[in-house]
Amino acid sequence: MHAPVAALPAHLAAMARNNAWSNARLYRACLMLSDEAFAGRRVSFFPSLQLTLNHILLVDRYYYDALVNGGEGLAIFASDVPYPRCADLWPAQRALDRALTGWCDALDDAALQRDVLIDRGPEVGVQRETVGTVLPHLFVHQIHHRGQAHAMLAGTDVAPPQLDEFFLLADAPARARDLAAPD
Repeated sequence: MHAPVAALPAHLAAMARNNAWSNARLYRACLMLSDEAFAGRRVSFFPSLQLTLNHILLVDRYYYDALVNGGEGLAIFASDVPYPRCADLWPAQRALDRALTGWCDALDDAALQRDVLIDRGPEVGVQRETVGTVLPHLFVHQIHHRGQAHAMLAGTDVAPPQLDEFFLLADAPARARDLAAPD
C-alpha cells in the first residue's frame, strides 16, 4: 500500500515534525556530554556543539519571529550563546520546535502565499519573502547544521544518533517509539 502524496501545507507540517524529532534525537545524545565537552573546540563551521546548536536556535527564532510578525528581528542575535549549557538550551529549542510545529499544522494553501518581512539590517534592508519560501529555507538550515553537529559528536564518546528515519513508512515503528519517549 502506498501512502498518498501530501499537499504542500501537509508536507511542511510533516517537515516541522521531522525537524522536532531530529532535534530531540540529537539533543538526547548531546545531553550525555559534560558541559565542557559540549563547549569543547571541534572542527566545523561553528567550532563547537555549543555554538552550532545555539546558532540553530537563534536562526529558528529569527525566522519564526518573521513568520508570526513578532517584531524582534535582528535583536534575537544579541548574544551568540544565550544558553551555554545543553541542559538549558534543549528546553528552549524544544519549546520553539513545538510552537513551529503547531503553527505549521495550521497552514493552508493561502497561508503559503502570505508575505513575510525579514529585517536583514541596514545594508540590505527588509527582505520580502513568502511563508512558502521561508519554511523550506528554515528546514534546510536546520538539516545543514544538524549534520555538522552530528559529525562533531562522532569525535566524542557519545555515538551520533540516526537522523534520517522519519518519512518512510518502514520508519514508522522507530518514529513512534521516539515520539512516545519522554524528552
